[in-house]
This record gives sequence, C-alpha cells and structure tokens, in this order.
Amino acid sequence: MGMSPVVSAVIALVVVVICGNLAGESEAARAFFVFGDSLVDNGNNNFLATTARADAPPYGIDYPTHRATGRFSNGLNIPDLITEATLPYLSPALNGERLLVGANFASAGIGILNDTGIQFLNIIRISRQMQYFQQYQQRVAGLIGPVQAQRLVNDALVLITLGGNDFVNNYYLVPFSARSRQFALPDYVVYLISEYRKMIDMISSLNAEIGSPVFIAANAHEMNMDFVTNPQAYGFVTSKVACCGQGPYNGIGLCTPASNLCPNRDIYAFWDPFHPSERANRIIVQQILTGDNKYMHPMNLSTVLAIDNSRT
Repeated sequence: MGMSPVVSAVIALVVVVICGNLAGESEAARAFFVFGDSLVDNGNNNFLATTARADAPPYGIDYPTHRATGRFSNGLNIPDLITEATLPYLSPALNGERLLVGANFASAGIGILNDTGIQFLNIIRISRQMQYFQQYQQRVAGLIGPVQAQRLVNDALVLITLGGNDFVNNYYLVPFSARSRQFALPDYVVYLISEYRKMIDMISSLNAEIGSPVFIAANAHEMNMDFVTNPQAYGFVTSKVACCGQGPYNGIGLCTPASNLCPNRDIYAFWDPFHPSERANRIIVQQILTGDNKYMHPMNLSTVLAIDNSRT
C-alpha cells in the first residue's frame, strides 16, 4: 500500500446509487444500504481479524466524537454525507428498530475481483456482503413481517462503491503480482472496464425494464481527477501530499499515531495515501447530488428523488 495520493486517485472506481420504487416512500423515510470498500466502510472491519482497520487515532480526528470509528477518514465519509448514517452490519448495536434505518455492509480492502485484498485475510467480499443483505432481510421480516420488510427494501436508497482496490491491493500489491503476470497494465484496465461496463449495462437494462431512472451511476474517477489536477480551484493546497502518513508525500501505508499529521485537514485533498479528506468527500457527494452528465448517468440523485417526490 505504498502509492502516492495522485496515483491512488486515478484508479478506476465504480459508484452506483440505487433508488427504490419511484412510487415509494419519501426521501426522509427511506432505508439506506451501503456496499463496497474502505471509501464507505463505517466500521465493519472493526469486528474482524484483519489489518484493514481504521479504529485508532488519528482516524476520526474531525468526526463529531473526535474518535476513530472505523471510517477511513479524518471525519465523515461518503455515506454519512448522503443521508442519515447507518450502523455497520456486524455491530451488536444494530438490532430492533435500528434495523429499519438500513445497514452498512461495506468492508475495507475488497474489490470487484475476488482475489483483491487477499493479504487482509478476513474481509467481507462483495458476494458475502450480499449474503449478509439476505440475512438482514430475514431479520427485518421477523421484526415487521415479510410484506413490510419487502417494501422497506424496495423503497430503499442503496450505495455501491467498488474498484480502487483492484489496482492498489491487487495489480500493484507486489512486484510481479499474479494479475500483473496475467495482464499487461493496459489489458488489465480493459478487463476492469469490461467489468464496469457490465454494471452500466445492468443499470441501463434495469432502468428500461422498470421504466424509470431508478439505477444511477456516478463517475467518481472524474470527480477525483477534478481536484487532483487542479486542487487550488477547490480550495486545497495540494493533491500530491496526504495529510496523514509517512515517507515521500506521506504516501506509504495507512495513518497511525506515529504518522506525520497536518494541522488543517480542510486544505488537503487526501487524508491518507488512499482516501479523500472529509472536505473532498463533500465535493464528491455534491456531484452525486447535483452533478451533470459528466459525473452522473443517466441523471443526478437530486433529480431522481425530485421525480420520486412528485409521484408520491
């Protein structure tokens, strides 16, 4: 995990936002489900025997409690900024009425490919996250009945974030990695793009089948590149040096109590070598909510929710 922030920022990233039935509940009443990697993990890995954790300071230094929560951020992450925060699915506190708000199934270290993040051993791969989601639905059905449970899921807002680790924690993990021996870098990019396109094709076909833009995709790579290539335009002093880390550009390893730490996190695009600062996350979420077709396909989240609210 020894990449500079600039390199980690140009990694392919898939973000899909799924809105439930457009004749469903209002935005405020929606459950929220989160799947993916460390960009959206809010603490599941705290409950796993893995090194992919953010449960020690200075992670969380700007979080409301000023404590490390398992979020790979100095403060809030992307799901926190979209809607009401949900608890990690593995948290013992996620029970009873708290289940009705939704759940976060994300796990730091995973990727699109099953062999991504193998060095972290015990992480929740995307297939396992989906299994937990099925388990969640059974738990909710036991609480409010199967009909209401299905309605809650159908009307939910879902965030899926994948892709970055397939480079950092797979292709570039070690010299002569298995994937780098299998693919030249351009071919590997093509391979991952093909996996990305499968998701885009799925989104388009589902939208056509449902007749409404329920499934939308965010081009987070483009969002990141905006402040990577021109950080000053967004109020950052640099996108080349992480706020917290060690080595050249603070670009080696994760953030630890012994790391170099900048005094003002708001002027750094990257919190650690791999994750945006809270302020950068706010820029990304603003584009998810209001961005044009450069960033969102087929439309932004606010537009979809406005259509939803007009039909309720």
